[in-house]
Amino acid sequence: MSAEAPTPSSILPPPRARVVKSNRAQIVIFSILTLILSAATVWGGRVWLRNSETLVFAVGDANGPEARFATRLKTVLKANSSRLRLKVAANPDNAKALAQFDRRDADLAILRTDARVPPRARAIAILEHDVVLVLSPGDRKIKSLSDLRKKKVAVVGDGENSVNFVRSALEISDSPDVAQRVQQAPPNTPFEKLFASGFAAVIAIEHTSKIVKDKTFEQYAKRGGFTLNAIDSAKSLARKYPAISEETVSTGMLSASPAIPDDDVDTIGLEWLLVAQSQVSTSTAAELARMVYENKAELVLDDGFASRIEPAATDKDAFIMAHQGAAQYINDDTKSFMDRYSDMMYLAAAALSVIGSIFAAIYAKITRIAPEKASELATRVLDIGEQIENTTCIEHLDQLQDELEKILRHAVVGLRDGTVSSDGLETFKLGYEFVRDDIALRRDHLKRHPVQPDDNVVVVKAASG
Repeated sequence: MSAEAPTPSSILPPPRARVVKSNRAQIVIFSILTLILSAATVWGGRVWLRNSETLVFAVGDANGPEARFATRLKTVLKANSSRLRLKVAANPDNAKALAQFDRRDADLAILRTDARVPPRARAIAILEHDVVLVLSPGDRKIKSLSDLRKKKVAVVGDGENSVNFVRSALEISDSPDVAQRVQQAPPNTPFEKLFASGFAAVIAIEHTSKIVKDKTFEQYAKRGGFTLNAIDSAKSLARKYPAISEETVSTGMLSASPAIPDDDVDTIGLEWLLVAQSQVSTSTAAELARMVYENKAELVLDDGFASRIEPAATDKDAFIMAHQGAAQYINDDTKSFMDRYSDMMYLAAAALSVIGSIFAAIYAKITRIAPEKASELATRVLDIGEQIENTTCIEHLDQLQDELEKILRHAVVGLRDGTVSSDGLETFKLGYEFVRDDIALRRDHLKRHPVQPDDNVVVVKAASG
């Protein structure tokens, strides 16, 4: 027979996963998601703010400069990923195009300042200048406008509009014989032939860009020669008629060799304007103006039209007022980085704040792994204390002592790395000290009064066999 004292089972604290890495991973994930969603919000807002807008561009003849410029502008807008789109509306001539614009069936048009200007037209840009060239054969000079009014004049220009402009601008009297004295020249008629036909002067209204590129005047100067006459009252005409601009033909502009003119000559001219309806929004007009001014090289036509695009006049007394959006861009075309992107930055800050707050709330209330409270560890300590009274051997006390020290070590490490909170720490300290002292007292008692085996407990070993 032998007596055996029951061996107490080892009571170890249940394994607890460390939460620091898990919580840190959640913080990193939520931070990344906040940035991604904020970027998506800003991108979506930018797309929404830059939602595409289609403008109808009324043009005349498909081969005219207006239609070709509109097509070029349409290509530029698409190539630069602008939110603006153009729909080119063709008409038989530019007068019909302006009529469509006047009916508000089109948002954009191109007009020359001698045309009937629709009241709601607002200038976006000056595309081209036309100059009035008063030519006479050989060395014959025309001394003044009054002298010119007495002569038979051929007008080379844009149809009947140019003839009417010459008659009104040069104040040629509306007498019965005026139709005979001021006539439209047949297209492509050489100057020599016009002079040979009895015209004492030829008034040509030409694009400045065409004069610079075209060698027709220089070839004619070498064949027979002509004289470019100044309009002596150009300044007073420009003041009297707002549609007229004061122009200068610089030395050698028509012909380099021989030099024509041999000195700067004052004359008058007209402007070609890109205009928009007054009700076109300020942001749309500003965007259109930006695309026009920042892509001048791509908008030049093959014949030179629009080769020197200029800002529209922003003065209140301008012949055609500049659109408010174009004026804002013209007067403030050096916007800083903050000016250009402040809206997106404010949107980004707001998105970060809102999305970050949402994820912070989710982390704090739902997904965050909460640290173990010190009061919970105190409960485990007291559980060990309840087993002390039933211990009958030093070995059992040693096991309880080890368990108590493990809990203490777990508490110290947890308080350092955040896996254990200080909630209930005083209770834990009191419980630990109480159980520690109780183990010491029980150990001392067992040493003085060892527990004897119970004689009534008999282990019977069955005999085999």
